[in-house]
Amino acid sequence: MVLPEPAPAAVVTPLEQASPQVGEEIRKRMAEIDLSDTNSIVRFGSGAQVELQQISQSMLEGVRNKDVGPAGNALRDIVATIRGFSTDELDVRRERSFWEKITGQVAPVAKFAARFEEVQGQIDRITDDLLKHEHLLLKDIEALDRLYDKTLAFYDELALYIAAGEAKLHEIDSHLIPVQEKSVQGAPEEQGVMEAQELRDLRAGRDDLERRVHDLKLTRQVTMQSLPSIRLVQENDKSLVTKINSTLVNTVPLWEQQLAQAITLQRSSEASDAVREANDLTNDLLTRNAENLRMANKAIREEMERGVFDIESVKSANENLIATINESLQIADQGKARRAAAEAELEHMEQELKTALASAKAGGSGGGSVGGPTPRS
Repeated sequence: MVLPEPAPAAVVTPLEQASPQVGEEIRKRMAEIDLSDTNSIVRFGSGAQVELQQISQSMLEGVRNKDVGPAGNALRDIVATIRGFSTDELDVRRERSFWEKITGQVAPVAKFAARFEEVQGQIDRITDDLLKHEHLLLKDIEALDRLYDKTLAFYDELALYIAAGEAKLHEIDSHLIPVQEKSVQGAPEEQGVMEAQELRDLRAGRDDLERRVHDLKLTRQVTMQSLPSIRLVQENDKSLVTKINSTLVNTVPLWEQQLAQAITLQRSSEASDAVREANDLTNDLLTRNAENLRMANKAIREEMERGVFDIESVKSANENLIATINESLQIADQGKARRAAAEAELEHMEQELKTALASAKAGGSGGGSVGGPTPRS
């Protein structure tokens, strides 16, 4: 849908140069201004934005949870998934790194198979997400066309309000204020204050209207800047839709085809490796069996030539027996000496006990108990 381009911001057709139809529209808007009502000046031009606000709110209501990010993220996910696939992992002869060994990571073949199963599910989910984003983007493109059309209409409507405001300002400056100034000059003294106040109010309303027209000019300039922004967002959405279609139609099937070929090659490689490992196992068994036979024969022959008891074992046992007898005799002598010493100690303790008892009897014959108190006279 090709929409008309906006007129330059500085182009605002004055009332004197406007066509009869446009001039009638400008006069209608001039009629909205009531200098005695401040609210009419404040609200001047605000009604032109109602329809634009309604369509903007309807778009926000429909896409409040939508963001361009998810569509872009989905595309980045699928690109990262494809780039994350490494053909080096298909090489079963690749030596695993030291880190892979200590962390117990799976072999490249098993890791590849596991990744293929996981990625296939991811591709299916990403495809569904891309289809949803495509549907939402197509709705947004259509809504942006309507928003552009309404914004352009609002842009032209602001030009009418600006022209109406400037025409009203010219009318106030050229007619209303001079007439009111003459009324103040020719009014009686008792009415002069009221006429002067009306002139002051008229000039204040005129200044408010001038500021309002200036705000409308700024709004029109910002509105003109928003038109290319709308087109830019719309072009981005169109590019995303195109990219999504290309991804779904070309990239995903091609990638799956390459994966299928890689899996076939990998299975052939695994079969070849299995045959090679079987042959290696056969040769290894032959070699190991010959070595085992030689070692077993050597051990058997050595055992056959040995006696029932080794002379070294008999000699060691005899030495241990003699050492045991000597230790027993030594321990017995030590025990006899300790017992003799204990008997002498017992006789000494018995003699000390007898001496202590004899001393106690000698002290008791002199009267009073041993260690008792001496009686008072």
